[in-house]
Amino acid sequence: MKVMIDTGNYVAAKAAVMAKPDVIAAYPITPQTTLVEGIARYVATGEFKGEYICVESEHSAMSACIGASAAGSRTFTATSSHGLLLMHEMLHWAALARLPVIMCNINRVVGPGWNIWADQNDSIAQRDTGWIQFYCSSNQEIFDTVLQSFKLGEHKKVGLPVMINYDAFVLSHTSMPVYVPEQKEVDDFLPSFKPLWKLDVDNPITFGNIIGPAYYEKVRKAMQDAHEAAKTLVPEIAKEWKNKFGRYHGDLVERYKCEGAEYILMAMGAIGAESKVAIDNLRAEGLKIGLARVRTFRPFPAEEMIKLGKQADLIVIDRNISIGSEGALFNETKASLYNKSDAKVHGFIAGLGGKDVTYQDIQNICKKVINGKAKDFEWYGLEGD
Repeated sequence: MKVMIDTGNYVAAKAAVMAKPDVIAAYPITPQTTLVEGIARYVATGEFKGEYICVESEHSAMSACIGASAAGSRTFTATSSHGLLLMHEMLHWAALARLPVIMCNINRVVGPGWNIWADQNDSIAQRDTGWIQFYCSSNQEIFDTVLQSFKLGEHKKVGLPVMINYDAFVLSHTSMPVYVPEQKEVDDFLPSFKPLWKLDVDNPITFGNIIGPAYYEKVRKAMQDAHEAAKTLVPEIAKEWKNKFGRYHGDLVERYKCEGAEYILMAMGAIGAESKVAIDNLRAEGLKIGLARVRTFRPFPAEEMIKLGKQADLIVIDRNISIGSEGALFNETKASLYNKSDAKVHGFIAGLGGKDVTYQDIQNICKKVINGKAKDFEWYGLEGD
């Protein structure tokens, strides 16, 4: 086991190459660029022996991955913000074709006005494409989740693409120490890709042709079943990784000091990591509060939300906004609890546009709820308030 001190993007590049994909296709966009630069270095040194395709757009990057995956190749790509939006049509294509393309998306603001800092509106806008979505809170979690995602997406009960999301600059350009296993250990954990189907001139099949309503509905149901299977497999793979490498970041949800909690804070991504400092400080003040950091937004951990809602009132911080409604995590948490729990749920929008959300901010949010001064849903820290 070696220690690599590097940024989230270079760590993601290392993990992707250690998965031994046959094809990587990508187009650079800030703040993802250094990830694909990192892979280019591995091409130059010979450490990456697959095909590296530098395409002319993100739509082409996803199209190339889809073609390669359909031909039976393990594939990887990476993007961010408007690049992810340009992929949108092909995101549906990859999921409906049941192709386990693995992709890192560095969460970045969608413009205009132009802004390259962190928020989650880019990936939240893709939540209905059928992709599995992880949200990471550290560089070690990025490394581990990239490798776990290949195993999850390629599993015969899943067969779906996986998107690993992490915050622009907060993680993508911040160096942290990361434990990196030996290549043989990764090979033992992640065997060679065995596609569920592939284009083969010696065994021709028809795929993607016209399909009637009755069969199309079955296609969508099968995708839903695959997400339900992922709810079981994500914890199994996480525990296998823990037993093999000693690291564990939670299952669908990471619980932190939830024992005996009367309030549970919920967040995704880097705010989830910052929240642990806030929880430690609030616990030291005698407040009974814990943290549930949501790792997978798709599949959505509804069963976990119900368990949390039967234990405590919930405080949700979203670094995204579904305009015309509320924060996505807040909204879906409430939907999960409907008719299942009487827990009060408070939602806050914070950190849009890359605005810093410190542990003091998180403590202020929690105390506002605990002291009975919070609205059901509100924006935190708007300039001028």
